[in-house]
Amino acid sequence: MTLLNYEDSRTLWQTILTETEEAARNEPMLASFLHQTVLRHPSIDRVLAFHLSSKLASPIMDSRALNEIFFQALDRDTRISKAMQADIIACYERDPACDQYCLPLLYYKGFHAIQAHRINHWLWQHGRKTLAYFLQNRASEVFGTDIHPAARFGHGLMLDHATGFVAGETAVLGNDISILHGVTLGGSGKDSGDRHPKISDGVMIGANASILGNIRIGANAKVGAGSVVVSDVPPATTVVGVPAKVVGDVGSHVPAAEMDQRL
Repeated sequence: MTLLNYEDSRTLWQTILTETEEAARNEPMLASFLHQTVLRHPSIDRVLAFHLSSKLASPIMDSRALNEIFFQALDRDTRISKAMQADIIACYERDPACDQYCLPLLYYKGFHAIQAHRINHWLWQHGRKTLAYFLQNRASEVFGTDIHPAARFGHGLMLDHATGFVAGETAVLGNDISILHGVTLGGSGKDSGDRHPKISDGVMIGANASILGNIRIGANAKVGAGSVVVSDVPPATTVVGVPAKVVGDVGSHVPAAEMDQRL
């Protein structure tokens, strides 16, 4: 999936507004929430900044201050917003339970965790490491994930369910990747330096899989649920087991897009 252009972004935002307006009419009890969270804002970036800041605020970190910090990141680095919108489309296209574009933005904690990380990564890159660590901790408490602010993420990512997802400091995710809950992208041993996995484009990682060490998962590979991967995985192959071994190939398919978890 390529990053959205201006017209695509505008169409997505208008679609989300229409869906949210209909939801507010259909469920009056949530009308105030939907207006406050989406309908009163002028852009999808403002919605994300407001929604994330509301979720990650704490007694010692005011939501209004977070809102401005989050919007500052989105405003100064437009790649964050483009990647976020690609993530919304990824959820819509890959998750059969996601039948509206507004749902990830409003309700999916895997989507929220990824967007919080994108902003944390921006803070990290701009020398605000103390704040990035603080927000990593808050995101862990709120979303049930633990993503180091230095980890590098591409676009078109779907983190389905999210609970228990861990990504270490030097982990790198490419584009158009699907990850289920309980996945660990971790190190091995006490070595410092580049020590975490590199996940190529189009990969699908099944629930509770652990990928350990500075290894590469090749493009369009599939990692079976519960697998422990400790060595490189060739492109377009399926691996499963403890330790994981190649059990087949995926041909010309893109596992992340198809979400077929059968081996």
